Amino acid sequence: MTTPPRDPVDKQSDDALVYGTPRARAVLVATVLGSGLAQLDGTVVSVALPRIGADLGAGLTGLQWTVNAYTLVLAGLLLLGGSLGDRLGRRRIYILGVVWFTVASAGCSLAPDAGTLIAMRALQGAGAALLTPGSLAILQASFRPQDRSTAVGAWSGLGGVATAIGPLVGGLLVGVAPWGWRLVFLINVPLAAIVIVLARRYIPESRDTEAIGRLDYPGAVLACVSLAGIVYGLTEGPATGWGTAATVALVAGLVLLLVFLLVEARSTSPLLPLGLFRNPVFAATNGVTLVLYAALSGMLFLLPVQLQVVAGFSPVAAGVATLPITVVMLLLSARMGRLAQRIGPRLPMTIGPLLAGGAMLWLSRIGADATYLSSVLIPMVLFGLGLSFTVAPLTTTVLAAAPEHQVGVASAINNDVARVAGLLAVAVLPGLAGLGPAASTDPALFSAGYGRAVLIAGGLCALGGVLAFLTVPGRRGDADGSASSGHPAAEGDDPALDCPACPVSSPHIRPR
Repeated sequence: MTTPPRDPVDKQSDDALVYGTPRARAVLVATVLGSGLAQLDGTVVSVALPRIGADLGAGLTGLQWTVNAYTLVLAGLLLLGGSLGDRLGRRRIYILGVVWFTVASAGCSLAPDAGTLIAMRALQGAGAALLTPGSLAILQASFRPQDRSTAVGAWSGLGGVATAIGPLVGGLLVGVAPWGWRLVFLINVPLAAIVIVLARRYIPESRDTEAIGRLDYPGAVLACVSLAGIVYGLTEGPATGWGTAATVALVAGLVLLLVFLLVEARSTSPLLPLGLFRNPVFAATNGVTLVLYAALSGMLFLLPVQLQVVAGFSPVAAGVATLPITVVMLLLSARMGRLAQRIGPRLPMTIGPLLAGGAMLWLSRIGADATYLSSVLIPMVLFGLGLSFTVAPLTTTVLAAAPEHQVGVASAINNDVARVAGLLAVAVLPGLAGLGPAASTDPALFSAGYGRAVLIAGGLCALGGVLAFLTVPGRRGDADGSASSGHPAAEGDDPALDCPACPVSSPHIRPR
């Protein structure tokens, strides 16, 4: 007698939530607000970077670490956070993550210097790694099966709205004296209090009762430490010269990355199942993710600084600069997803990155005389169109390339690839473009480096389109070598709302 495949979420038929009931609405609000904390923090902090640098005396390298300390710890611990929730209780780990994130946010708001802020940002990343995977997993485990897609759709839509207003909120907060950028972090405290009250009262506890094997703590530690060494070397090397510290850190990080891969290959319950990469479509699609989101993250790191330091935009104006991307994606992503289902993923995933690359070519020309209408609005709309073409087929192809019982971890891996891409881009791109530590306070120097950096990012986008054309299946159903339509997970949810790193959605992973 064969054993049926394990359901990735708990069966809770007696206590399952019905969409539209008061308790279901409370659970939805708690998960949207909680996951929104992590996403809002990312969009708001980008707008605040020039003020943070001026107030704390942080050069460009300090601003890089302000962004990367958070992303580094989040990327390294994200898979572990999902596993902890599955085993120890999703509500318990979710609330722990919210509390942890909030305490670290308060620490960020009180930071007297750049070093303290960077340390608090790293602690924020650890809290985000606990709460981010839990929000969607709670919905999947708590709602009855026929309502899960509806709940996930509402979660994604509301998260998109929250993300859309994030830069505007950030710009408004940064402009408030005397607190300025510190309010960017303090705003998390009242939101977190609401999440904790709702979660404790309304979210039912759930866990994966059939999870087997030990948690892969060695893998999580090695992932974090190896990434830290690589990012430190790539960030400090161009800034301070390739002396002993930067070189040793980079080499040590690369060696530990190799050790991490060896540990994962031998582990009985690895955080990163390397067998998935034997599927050439899965490997290629993650390659497209790597170059595309490296370009996106590098551009979004530098653009708010260029707009404020060089073009003289206010924090509010710089904050809303990326709003057209979110609006276009909210309007078009689902439609593009349905188009890709009909014609296959190759063509959309080729056209989309090329459009985004063209938009970056336009954005590279932003200078001191830039205006919003002529220099920002049109390329942002074009960029949003390019991402709309790309995100839905990319996510669907990744999911379809994995066995059904590994759809959750496949989505998690793709999510982490996008985060690591952003981490490396923020570390490497300024150095490649010749942006030194003092560039953030010198408009002429920063503007010249910004133009080169965004051109490099545009080239990465174009490379992603070429890679997709050469490697991604031309017909739907080819990802796993069959003519089937894929997994229920790839069809039941709206893949257009599963963007791992772009501004339109809250980063998340599916339950394992």
